[in-house]
Amino acid sequence: MAKTPTPHIGAKFGEIAETVIMAGDPLRAKFMAEKFLETPVQFNNVRGMLGFTGTHQGKRVSVMGHGMGMPSIGIYTYELYNFYGVKTIIRVGSAGSIQTDLHLGDLVIAMGACTNSNYVDQYEMAGTYAPIADFSLMRKAAETCDRLGYTYKVGNVLSSDTFYTENAHNENWIKMGVLAVEMEIAALYMNAARSGNRALGICTVSDHIITGESTSAEARQTTFTQMMDVAFSLL
Repeated sequence: MAKTPTPHIGAKFGEIAETVIMAGDPLRAKFMAEKFLETPVQFNNVRGMLGFTGTHQGKRVSVMGHGMGMPSIGIYTYELYNFYGVKTIIRVGSAGSIQTDLHLGDLVIAMGACTNSNYVDQYEMAGTYAPIADFSLMRKAAETCDRLGYTYKVGNVLSSDTFYTENAHNENWIKMGVLAVEMEIAALYMNAARSGNRALGICTVSDHIITGESTSAEARQTTFTQMMDVAFSLL
């Protein structure tokens, strides 16, 4: 394809699989490549955003980092969907729980993604757009969790533009039943919808915003493997 490589991805067309499993941390993508892929080949190191293509149980798949926040995941997923022929993107990442019955290590399958971002403004909608997951992926992810005995909840997440915030804004999201806060899924779901493709966000609770509990950066990188098991089951 004439538009590849892109300004942010150094791969040629055909070097990336139609399904990409993405993580914010490029080192988590490297970890997935080493743990889950047979004969992985690196296709990207532009800006240190590592990407690899290989096979998992005979099925071709790519893994790649997407960085932090909606602007970053917005760029990478737009290029994957629109320039590389990617059909399905699954985000595996961390999230902060804002519900008392959602604990460290639990999984969150994002049915929908609220946001305080203006990412949607580019589409010039005459109302409020609600970004949602692909139902078939979401259903299969829940079935996998049930089969493997993983603790999880399906529901709304908040994709926030801010990690450090001046205002204690979580109370109203809690009242509306939002499960957890992360920073990317809303943009992923919007890019998928606009390009006519599929997406799903699966997060592991790494912090509890109410209780103050948290996990280490190393644990987030190398021990949150249940969400990866679920993601690779969707191939």
